[in-house]
Amino acid sequence: MALPAAAQSIIETRRAQMFPTLEASEIERMRRFGEVCSYAAGEALARVGTVGRGLTIILSGKVDITQHDESGRRELIVTHGPGQFMGELAQLAGRPALIDAYATEPVEALIIPPERLRALLIGEAELGERIMRALILRRVGLLETGAGGPVIVGRPDNGDVLRLEGFLRRNGHPHQTLNPETDAEAKALIERFHVDASQLPIVLCPGGQLLRNPGETELARCIGLVGPIDPDRLHDVVVVGAGPAGLATAVYTASEGLSVVVLDCRAFGGQAGASARIENYLGFPTGISGIALTARAYNQAQKFGAEMAIPMEAKSLGADGDNFTLALGGDERVRARSVVLACGAEYRRLEVENLDTYESSSVHYWASPLEAKLCADQEVALVGAGNSAGQAAVYLASHAKKVWMIVRGADLSASMSRYLVDRIAQQPNIEVLTQTRVTALEGRDGMLEAIRWRGNTGAEMRRPISHLFLLIGAAPNTKWLAGSGVSTDDKGFVLTGADAGKEAKPLETSLPGVYAIGDVRANSVKRVGAAIGEGAQVVAALHSYLAAAR
Repeated sequence: MALPAAAQSIIETRRAQMFPTLEASEIERMRRFGEVCSYAAGEALARVGTVGRGLTIILSGKVDITQHDESGRRELIVTHGPGQFMGELAQLAGRPALIDAYATEPVEALIIPPERLRALLIGEAELGERIMRALILRRVGLLETGAGGPVIVGRPDNGDVLRLEGFLRRNGHPHQTLNPETDAEAKALIERFHVDASQLPIVLCPGGQLLRNPGETELARCIGLVGPIDPDRLHDVVVVGAGPAGLATAVYTASEGLSVVVLDCRAFGGQAGASARIENYLGFPTGISGIALTARAYNQAQKFGAEMAIPMEAKSLGADGDNFTLALGGDERVRARSVVLACGAEYRRLEVENLDTYESSSVHYWASPLEAKLCADQEVALVGAGNSAGQAAVYLASHAKKVWMIVRGADLSASMSRYLVDRIAQQPNIEVLTQTRVTALEGRDGMLEAIRWRGNTGAEMRRPISHLFLLIGAAPNTKWLAGSGVSTDDKGFVLTGADAGKEAKPLETSLPGVYAIGDVRANSVKRVGAAIGEGAQVVAALHSYLAAAR
């Protein structure tokens, strides 16, 4: 009997788009982008954890594409024959393969390296669209199973497990999580590597390396998500921040032939990437999740040749003659002729005692499927009254037993779009508490057990709640700009245009050649659409500046 549509995998529902067969005439047009190579039966064309040679079009012979399960056993995904091609998004960026590929008989293949693949996608529009769609769908398929990515071993409610899962999910990277209390494979890994319970979580990288509770950068380097930056290369533009504004800049600068590198200290998408559903963005009448919207922009920027260095944190900005040098984490640096600051903002924290005790496990700054799963059928509390808070409340209401929405103001309409105010009012399991503040958090062993709050009556209420969501705005992420010559207002937002000085042009800061866009810019409109618009607008200013500087 056929599986219900909801239970079917993407391979079952979109196989034709994931694994198309190219016409002979199409392959002929592709030959100028690559070179023909031969493989013997049993020879590997790709291995998990090893950087592949690029997109591979099978001219003759057959290739088995397999994935690893949590025990390392191979499982067949598909067998490619003549006219089909192997590869997914890793090949677009020149990153390690997430699958294994072995010739089952002698194979002749056309290999198109990443830089030529990007030229193909642009130069052959219709064919490029089909290939790009297949690459994206194949990554989605790998995300469904977690195949090819690292294996995290630890309790699912452990704060560091949640941190690592969130980092990989936000970066669109497959992974698997094993619970040592219930999974035999997890117990086997612990015994194999002689890991003490106090060292959990551990992460087993695809290449076989074992990490003990790694930081995000250490994990990213282990799985090949980020590599070293060439300190001697002079880019046309460096964009700091990979939210909607920064990604828009990356797409438009790269598509117009400028060399651009994008930095972000955590993941692409920014705060928008954590939105469960954006419903007031032009062109998406049914709404779109923040991660889906920004993932499209991230892939689009790479298609045009933008270099992504994520996670990579900017530590300082300094002039280097007529150019700029940014000092990065890990004693690295990047040089550029111009800089675009799209570094957004940092989440504001609640002023309540012991908040940091619960931040790794029970206090959340966004509402994604990961957090929704944790609080399924439970009561949760959410503090905030902006659009992000409203979107999160509606999303959580579809999973949680009840959402207590705690608001300092007298009503929601002063800070939230009307459609969200109306939707919240229609949700029977959302209760809005106005003129109310959280007064205390209670728990033990780092896990939240109860929340206290006080309303305008003065009476304090206590509820047994294990998850608290904080969406109370953000402060500009500009401390790293101290001493750079970039002026900010009294709140830390970057001044641009006339506010930065009478000589400064729109979006330009007090430092010529350095521009600010999106939420980090003083007096900007804090909306996704506005951020993307500024990301596109700044490209004209960059062209003008770079032309004058030559």
